[in-house]
Amino acid sequence: MIANARMYAVTPAVEAAWRTLLGHVAADAGVTLDYLPYPAPRPLEDLWRRPDMGAVFMCGFPVALGLAPVIPLAAPIPRLPWAQRRAVYRTDLIVRSDAPYQTLEDTFGGRSGWTVAHSHSGFNAFRHHLLGYRSAARPALYREMAGNLVTARKVLDSVREGLIDVGPLDAYWHALIARHDPEITRGVRILAATATAPMPAFVAAAGAPAQTVARLRAAFTAAATRPWFAALAEPLLLGGFAAVDLDTFAPLLEWDREAQAAGYPLPA
Repeated sequence: MIANARMYAVTPAVEAAWRTLLGHVAADAGVTLDYLPYPAPRPLEDLWRRPDMGAVFMCGFPVALGLAPVIPLAAPIPRLPWAQRRAVYRTDLIVRSDAPYQTLEDTFGGRSGWTVAHSHSGFNAFRHHLLGYRSAARPALYREMAGNLVTARKVLDSVREGLIDVGPLDAYWHALIARHDPEITRGVRILAATATAPMPAFVAAAGAPAQTVARLRAAFTAAATRPWFAALAEPLLLGGFAAVDLDTFAPLLEWDREAQAAGYPLPA
């Protein structure tokens, strides 16, 4: 079975830390996991559909949508104030540091973008947040919306380069890249943030043996108590892991339903 941490492998050093963590979890579970490098721009959808997944990061929105048949195992608890020791994350709405905007409303009429339609942080959360600002007189908030930017890094670069005025960025990814490669984030600031939502999780393929699933889930949730954990917690901004299942991500579908019912299928 394979393991992969591509979603939050923000630098080679961070990927190495995730790889080490996954090795410890596998050893504690008594399960063999082979780490499979899977760099961008290879499509994550293909990775998530592999029948040999043992522990692979997957966003909760495609889990809830049934994009691939998987079994959620455990989700990280970010060691960040806004997470409040829960397995949740949010979307940071970022602008250039030198931009004049003081509120999100100041960006309306400008340019924005989103990643992929099955992303929570880069699409669903952003759309849900914007929904509260729409009205019959103003059904679209931006004059230009760049879709299918695909990755968080593309959103970040698009804001820094002035291609879009504001963009949605996974806040845990943002914190990790700011910690490990601060030059990349030095030119942006957080203008606003969405409500928190269930954190992306490590998942196994739907056909994984039940005993393997139970052992991995138990090893993840016990990780914070293990002697090897402390050395990895700081670079990964990690407080531990919480067990998750398919029901954990059901609230993300409600955000989608609200937008669809309002006639707002795409951020605009």
